Amino acid sequence: MSAPLTRRQQQILDLIRAHMASHQVPPTQAEITAAMGFRSRTAAVDHLRALERKGVLELVSGSSRGIRLLEAAEPGLPLIGRVAAGLPILALENIQSRHQVDPALFRPRADYLLQVRGESMIEAGIADGDLLAVHQSPEAGNGQIVVARLEDEVTVKRYSRRGPIVTLAPANPDFTPLRIDLRERELHIEGRMVGLIRRQP
Repeated sequence: MSAPLTRRQQQILDLIRAHMASHQVPPTQAEITAAMGFRSRTAAVDHLRALERKGVLELVSGSSRGIRLLEAAEPGLPLIGRVAAGLPILALENIQSRHQVDPALFRPRADYLLQVRGESMIEAGIADGDLLAVHQSPEAGNGQIVVARLEDEVTVKRYSRRGPIVTLAPANPDFTPLRIDLRERELHIEGRMVGLIRRQP
């Protein structure tokens, strides 16, 4: 840490820690604004940027919960819930465990692991029970395998977009592609696949 924290910065850091302990995800800027009693979100952003300059956390652009604590980081990658490779299921956002895998082994760097459920991506080499290494990102290119969220449902599919129409394609002929018209329904890209850890036999 490059400099001591101010009292207010320490309060915000404690708030982030408490929120992550209770909910397993960082708070949004709006939640920090409300909890701290700020009049505008700008004050929360200013404090977060100051904490970033002091090396306490990293701000991830393009994510509503884009706060990554850097201090006293636990080694390895967190395993976050399970993701449906088949029909979408409700995402389980809690961290179930940590795996001693170096995030820097992946390009780009992996941020977390998700356990695959189902067989819809089997022809892409992704089987039920495998651990998907995911780089957190709100964007993806055509042909990339992504973790996508539709409302509270999460799925792993191959992404393609043409105009406002997004297709989330399985890699199994027994499953039907999901087609989303972005003019009618919101789709959030949670991240891109950057590697795979095989399920132990």
